[in-house]
Amino acid sequence: MTARGTAAGRGGTRSPYPTAAATGHRRGPSANTPRTDEHPSSQAPTADQGHVWAALAGGRRVQVGGIGVDALTEDEVVRRVGDELEAGRGGRIVTPNIDICRAAAKDPELKELVCSAELVVTDGMPLVWAARLLGTPVPERVTGADLIWSLSKLAARCGWPVYLLGGPPGVARRAADELTSCHPRLKVCGVHAPPYHFDVTPEGSARVRRRVVAARPRLVFVGLGFPRQDRLIADLREELPEAWFLGCGAAIAFAAGSVSRAPGWMRRTGLEWAYRLGCEPGRLARRYLVDDLPFAARMMATCLARRVRS
Repeated sequence: MTARGTAAGRGGTRSPYPTAAATGHRRGPSANTPRTDEHPSSQAPTADQGHVWAALAGGRRVQVGGIGVDALTEDEVVRRVGDELEAGRGGRIVTPNIDICRAAAKDPELKELVCSAELVVTDGMPLVWAARLLGTPVPERVTGADLIWSLSKLAARCGWPVYLLGGPPGVARRAADELTSCHPRLKVCGVHAPPYHFDVTPEGSARVRRRVVAARPRLVFVGLGFPRQDRLIADLREELPEAWFLGCGAAIAFAAGSVSRAPGWMRRTGLEWAYRLGCEPGRLARRYLVDDLPFAARMMATCLARRVRS
């Protein structure tokens, strides 16, 4: 059995697939289409409504990396999701890292997609450090890779079925086996690895959504990379308003044990990116070194300057 500490991964891993926007394909119903249910967590909220939901739920959002994040621990996220599921209300969890913040800074639609989620928690350690520099600290890093385990534990205890969507063929099934090995009472109502380019056409995306909806899960782990997973989740929220969705990037592959995660000390010190770069240099070198590192440096410098002036 794969131990949680080595099986989990960063929730913000981007998919190599082209996004719907890049292909010119228009998605289905907008994530911002209002629903008749008046409770904020049963809607697909706007960014402002996301802040309202956080306030109603007793949390607070702090601005870091250009987006608002909820100052919550992993345990608090799990309790929040449990309370909402008990009440029959669904929602989305986004776990931004530097790469997601960089993409959101360039694209207002992606920023809205992140900030409108019911829960937004910091996946990347640089965001944790930036929040501290600004004098508005968040309690800890909360990754999709860890949440896939802790939310599965919650689902097993409460009898809520889960669905795993993403990863290469066979990986979601292996991840489900690992999760049920740790939590024998966990009900996995479905697994699916969508084919490459599944969302290039409306029909392909609809087929994937129909499979998820037919399974009637209460928790859905979607590992397709940002922003693909989050766009699909926003559409699924319309069809499964009582379910909770976690966009978890490579976490399904990590949970399956098909890709190893960095040692604990590297995760704690913010060096997980270096471990992953060493494992996949061809895929990640440009993303980490050319795109993300300069953005992180500018972000930290800006936060430091603001702290000095305050």
